[in-house]
Amino acid sequence: MSRNVCITAVDGQTGFLIAELLLSEPFASKIDSLVGLTLDPSATKVSELESLGAKIVEHKHGRERMMVKILKDTGCDTICLVPPAHSDKMDISLELVNAAKKAGIPNVLLISSAGCDYASSQKQPRLREFIELESLVMATKGHTSTSTGHSPCIIRAGFYAENLLLYAPQAKSEGVLPLPIGKNHKFAPVALGDIAQVAAHVLSGKGPHGFDDKHRGQMMLVTGPMLCSGEELATAASSALKIKLEFEDISPAEAKKILRKESDPDETEKEYILDYYSLVREGKTNYISTTAFHDVTGAHPTQPTEFFKMYDASFRPRKRVKRA
Repeated sequence: MSRNVCITAVDGQTGFLIAELLLSEPFASKIDSLVGLTLDPSATKVSELESLGAKIVEHKHGRERMMVKILKDTGCDTICLVPPAHSDKMDISLELVNAAKKAGIPNVLLISSAGCDYASSQKQPRLREFIELESLVMATKGHTSTSTGHSPCIIRAGFYAENLLLYAPQAKSEGVLPLPIGKNHKFAPVALGDIAQVAAHVLSGKGPHGFDDKHRGQMMLVTGPMLCSGEELATAASSALKIKLEFEDISPAEAKKILRKESDPDETEKEYILDYYSLVREGKTNYISTTAFHDVTGAHPTQPTEFFKMYDASFRPRKRVKRA
């Protein structure tokens, strides 16, 4: 059974990491080819994937009929839909789901977001919009006119721990971790690499009906392994980095200012991050979900202390040069 994979938004962190993992062992020998769709063919990540053996195709959105042709031309039988960091994220993603259906791609993996089901369309619109995407993917199951939906899977990814890198400047210069999450509630940040691991297993897994039967039809909720308040997160960072880092509970307005200073991520991603913080303040993220990660990979997800150790240089204050 062939496995020709197409991954969208490979110029972004999530798509790139999933593609990079699939092009390495033990996954590379389980797939026949990998095509990466990119909105930015000049991106550095795109060149890296090409050097690893991926075929890169420019993603020209706005014309569904053209998108259907692009997908058919890739020859893929499996698609990983990663919503891009783009101002038209939802329009692009909805177009991709519809195009995949018309192209008849049987195996569909959607990277969605944890918390979307608890989010309010008024208070957390960037989170809630994932429900529409999920619904569209699941609805294809009942369409007998297309093979899309025959073998679906959805991964609801938790809040990426890598988003905490946005506060590395404050950690370095002030010794604080400023987050607008309040003092009473918790959340479980997940390492992006852990989401990529689950996705790679799903995309390379095979069964009689497409994806491995262990994965096919699953709604996988994947968070980090530890519920953390702001103070507990700062404690984990302090322990890993061997420095004193304190949690500072800041207002949503101040959080918006901090994010505004960052050229990366995209505006819609900043809005998504702020929406997730809002969900934390409402007490709707007080849970962990690691069963899917363990069942799919056979391993355990990354602990907060391990995450901070991986990004030691990003958070640790620069040593001052002594002057004679």
